[in-house]
Amino acid sequence: MNAFRVEKLFLPDNSRTKGFEPEIMIKRLATVFVLIAVAVTVYSQHKKPETVPLTRILFVLDGSQSMLSSWESGTKMQVAQKLLVDLVDSLQKVPHLEMALRVYGHQKPVPPQDCNDTKLEVPFSKRNGNDIKNKINRIRPKGTTPIAHSLELSAGDFPKCADCRNIIILITDGIESCDGDPCAVSLRLQQSGIVLKPFVIGVGIDKDFKEAFECIGRYYDAADENRFKEILDVVINQALNTTTAQVNLLDQFNRPWETNVNMTFYDSYTGKLYHNFIHTMNHKGVPDTLRLDPVPVYKIQVHTIPPVSIDSVQIIPGEHNTISIKTPQGSLLVKSKKSPYFSNLQFLVRQQGNHQILNLQSVDVSTKYLIGTYEIELLTIPRLIINPVEIAQSKTTTIQIPQAGLVTFTCSAPGYGDLYKEDGDALVWIHSLNSDVTQQTLVMLPGSYRVISRSKNAKESAFTSSILFQVVPGEAQKVNLF
Repeated sequence: MNAFRVEKLFLPDNSRTKGFEPEIMIKRLATVFVLIAVAVTVYSQHKKPETVPLTRILFVLDGSQSMLSSWESGTKMQVAQKLLVDLVDSLQKVPHLEMALRVYGHQKPVPPQDCNDTKLEVPFSKRNGNDIKNKINRIRPKGTTPIAHSLELSAGDFPKCADCRNIIILITDGIESCDGDPCAVSLRLQQSGIVLKPFVIGVGIDKDFKEAFECIGRYYDAADENRFKEILDVVINQALNTTTAQVNLLDQFNRPWETNVNMTFYDSYTGKLYHNFIHTMNHKGVPDTLRLDPVPVYKIQVHTIPPVSIDSVQIIPGEHNTISIKTPQGSLLVKSKKSPYFSNLQFLVRQQGNHQILNLQSVDVSTKYLIGTYEIELLTIPRLIINPVEIAQSKTTTIQIPQAGLVTFTCSAPGYGDLYKEDGDALVWIHSLNSDVTQQTLVMLPGSYRVISRSKNAKESAFTSSILFQVVPGEAQKVNLF
């Protein structure tokens, strides 16, 4: 907020007249400043504070015998050691970041095969970069490749934390060799909320093995040393930084004009809920900017009626992402003539040909729906079904319903009774009366009806009463049953 400064206060010659005394002017200015300060304070109290979660990166490094293979400027392990040491060195002073190192296949030689050869060499802590670098440089490849078991144990490598982003970066040159299922383990870790989708970097791996890693996490193929370094930079950028996106809710003509509806962001892989945003247009009339974690693959559900979803949305880090979703909408308004009888009337909304209830809407309240054909069922006596109801883009479909009447049924003693609508010679049941009271009042649509009743005390069917009556719009009447 800019500071205010009054250099001079010039007053007219008649400033001593009422309303222009300097003392009064100063008091008024002070009042204005106080009001501005209060407004700013209230605004800041309602603004949600931004918190930066702690990001924890667990490097899971392949120390198996195959990492001794020659590759580019040295062995695969030598290249991995050099690049990882440089990376860890660059991350040591990054705020809100902790690192840890797990290695597998580095303790027991092959043969024999030890599928338990995996160890958390450096646990998570602050300022442990030098420990990680020293441990990386001392690794000597020896054994087998227990990827699944290493991932399973990594769940315990992350201390409990309410607001942390836990990320695994797996660096390997081979596939699982201990009959484990790394894909199933990775899925369990993600579904339990322990980690985000892991990153997998294949070091000089056969391209035929690509499918074996894509189910574990986001896979990158380091075909050569330079590509390995580039991939590490890309992965770290995704792990540490959020990126921007906007969601365009498109109308029937692919214009991004729909807005003011909640959007839920889920993890496409695990179903975990990440965000709820009510879609908003900024001061320029375009969808406002969201900050999203680029690591998960998202499923986005837009809570229109009915809802719309898109799956497998990948956010590209370092770019402004535009996500387009078709949500063409119009409005439905059911109106009743002003009457106290229908003050709280509601109706059911369904898509035409579908029995699933989409919404319970109130009369005289406008509600948006996706464009299309619907049917509505008013909870009146009798039920009133209107079909078809067409909802068109950016238009309000208005339906006027008949004005109701009020009918009070009285009887000398409790009894049994039902209301019917006459359909030629047939009677169509519409409502049962309360058998435990002697007076009840119903709001009914206008028309011709028949009530058939009998006292509970009557011992013969001949005492059945049949009365034909008319419901007149806006009028109240009494019907004596027996």
